[in-house]
Amino acid sequence: MQLEDYFEFLGPDDIRIKGHRIGIDDVLYYYLEGYTSEEIAANLPTLSLEQIHAAITYYLHNRAEMDAYLSRLANWREQRYREWEANPSSVVQRLRVLKAQRAKEVTSA
Repeated sequence: MQLEDYFEFLGPDDIRIKGHRIGIDDVLYYYLEGYTSEEIAANLPTLSLEQIHAAITYYLHNRAEMDAYLSRLANWREQRYREWEANPSSVVQRLRVLKAQRAKEVTSA
């Protein structure tokens, strides 16, 4: 089996573990934080140790490309968060109003 056979390359910025919705970035997040393979398996219990080792090995064999991939993903997530924060849903807006009202009530009591 080729190392690439463990993954689904859905797009340039979407690499998933084959048969899962879990991205290679999810495994690598834990790995780069210093988690062991067994600890990663405990946090991502639907993955086998073999799949986790494949993700780590793929990262180590393609470090420059994967670091760029992880950087693009982090930038994309940050951009999405900023867009969400700038344009919150009506539910979030109502919750913020309620929170401000409660804070005002506490300070005036």
